[in-house]
Amino acid sequence: MSRIDLNLLTALDALLSERSVTGAAQRLNVSVSAMSRTLARLRVATGDRLLLQAGRSLVLTPYAQALSERVPALTRDVTAALGRAEYRFDAATLEQRFTLRAGEGFLDLLGAALLSRIRRLAPSVQLRFIPKADWSTQPLRDGTIDLEIGVVKASAPEVRTRVLFRDRYVGVCAKGHLVLRKRRLSVEHWAACDHIMVSRSGDAENPVDVSLASSGVERKLPIVVPSYSSAIQLVRHSELLAVIPRSCLGNVFVPDPLGAHGVQWFELPVAVPEFTISAIWHPRLDHDPAQRWFRAEVLDLCRSAYP
Repeated sequence: MSRIDLNLLTALDALLSERSVTGAAQRLNVSVSAMSRTLARLRVATGDRLLLQAGRSLVLTPYAQALSERVPALTRDVTAALGRAEYRFDAATLEQRFTLRAGEGFLDLLGAALLSRIRRLAPSVQLRFIPKADWSTQPLRDGTIDLEIGVVKASAPEVRTRVLFRDRYVGVCAKGHLVLRKRRLSVEHWAACDHIMVSRSGDAENPVDVSLASSGVERKLPIVVPSYSSAIQLVRHSELLAVIPRSCLGNVFVPDPLGAHGVQWFELPVAVPEFTISAIWHPRLDHDPAQRWFRAEVLDLCRSAYP
């Protein structure tokens, strides 16, 4: 393509349409002499005279006549392909599947509300949730998923993120548990109870135990489970304690998911840093109108649930 100048295509289209160097020059807002030089270049490029003098006017050669039937559409196509992208989007007629990776808590507490919201606006859209086994960004890179919901942990400088809401950790136990009778729960008394460790990967390190380590205190951890929903169910039927995100206590769409199951929450006696839940996506989806719309709906939903 190094010898092809696509600017010649526009000039050729004008010359074939106007059949006049002067008319083509006026159409493209260039001088007549510049258009004459361009015609000379076109003759060299095509190996054909293209326009010939016939009295006071110009006529097309047979080759130019054949080109005149193809060049206008070709010019429009090239202009559209190399011009500014124009996105047309209508959610009501969208037929697409969005694949998300999120923890069970998001699906349990916001899945139904998100589906209801999306189906009201785009009835032909399907949502597909896949398990969140780790924090690898490879599924975003290879297009396996469109959007990830969660904490940004993996190092991937090219991914885009948008804060959905801030969260923090709280304790949970069965109603009537002894820790609830303490007016002021001490770290030592709390740590001495049996605890459930929540770890998707099985890794024992988490923010709660990192904070405890600075005080020289360790929790008793007889069981490790992969999800907060599993921890809540175990708490419900035992004397075990668990630590879960504050967001798991419910929102405007699911007001009291724990109360109905005999589970109660309490403030932790140890300071644990807050954390951020974000929407994470690959930059190749930045300007896709359907993806932009979907991300905006997820953001609006989360901010309604956790203002």
